[in-house]
Amino acid sequence: MKYAFINGIILDGSKDMKPQEGMTILTDGEKISLIEPAGENARQKVPAGYEIIDLEGRYIMPGLINLHLHLPASGKPKKKEDDNVKKVRLLTSNGFFRYIVRTMCEKYAKAQLMSGVTTIRTMGGVLDMDSRIRDRINAGKISGPRILSADMAVSVEGGHMAHSLAYAAHSADEARNLVKKIISGKPDVIKLMITGGVLDAKVKGEPGELKMPAEYVRAACEEAHKAGLLVAAHVESTEGVRCALENGVDTIEHGARPDDDIIRLFREKGACHVATISPALPFALFDREVSGVSETAQFNGRIVFDGIIECAKACLENEIPVGLGTDTGCPYITHYDMWREVNYFHKYCGVSNAFALYTATSLNASIAGLGDVTGTIEAGKCADMIVTSENPLSDLKALRNIDMVMARGNLTVKPAVKKMPQVERELDKFL
Repeated sequence: MKYAFINGIILDGSKDMKPQEGMTILTDGEKISLIEPAGENARQKVPAGYEIIDLEGRYIMPGLINLHLHLPASGKPKKKEDDNVKKVRLLTSNGFFRYIVRTMCEKYAKAQLMSGVTTIRTMGGVLDMDSRIRDRINAGKISGPRILSADMAVSVEGGHMAHSLAYAAHSADEARNLVKKIISGKPDVIKLMITGGVLDAKVKGEPGELKMPAEYVRAACEEAHKAGLLVAAHVESTEGVRCALENGVDTIEHGARPDDDIIRLFREKGACHVATISPALPFALFDREVSGVSETAQFNGRIVFDGIIECAKACLENEIPVGLGTDTGCPYITHYDMWREVNYFHKYCGVSNAFALYTATSLNASIAGLGDVTGTIEAGKCADMIVTSENPLSDLKALRNIDMVMARGNLTVKPAVKKMPQVERELDKFL
């Protein structure tokens, strides 16, 4: 379909974006073909063959980009922690169960799209399911966002997500071979689990314990880079960030309090930080009667929450790129709440609304290696756009409910997602 968007206010996704009125956006299939002044009679100037979308003064901007999520989980609150190893083993035990998992993940990917996220980067999934879903979306068999998939991650025995969403390496050579195995499924990025997580810690003060030896990290990064793939790493401690950067990791996922040496490493290596404030917030700030976590988990969650924010602030101060992701799948973190992560970035890291929106669109696209494909509204870029009634430059909560979403030229009017009332109620307390 060819579309002409008229009478809208453009927020183009650039760093210094200003509302642009009186312009017509033409999309020709997958891409934006032309942006031009509308003149006095915008409707009459639209070329033949275009369906006219009159935005009636609403705001049109690039689709959001979510750099960190896991498709196999919904974010539904839990009363107790699952045995992920046992669950994944069961769900991959036969073809029928694998079909159920794929169908569920496809539903969650579509929820991302219907909430205004037009590109996602999956950071650990079941087998090669994410790449298969990516290919089905690309082939037009199902509706969903653009997917950059990592498929299974590489961890170590006793490490984060080992034997569920990650393989366990027992040597540097095995880490290298596991990367080769993952690459055979044609992923877009390689994910490493270098440290533990909040729930992996057994005592207070030990979140993000370094689990993966430096030589494993180095071998995995060398193999991934040889194949032309970037490496992202789960890291939740200062020691872990240092190990990751010294040995070739391209994006630090989550992060921790940095020191001067870490800032130097970020710069020297050309690495980026992907902040994920969303998953740490319920652990750190919820009443434990609501979150259901232990006192130890809350204490460690606060360390991680503060560390992510401190890492982002330090990187921003030193002009090191900071991207955003939700880490969807953690309790209370849904597939429709990327807008909250954008809002948290503004609230806790002190950036302007415009910079937060730029980060979630243009900068996220660049970090993902898609800066020449998507992330801004300009001729030649993919037609990945959303429409809101209110101006997010005035209030980022305007992104909460979108009026339209277009992904690679495919338009959905009045997109809808099924929301969880308990999640909405508890998270709204921290807007």
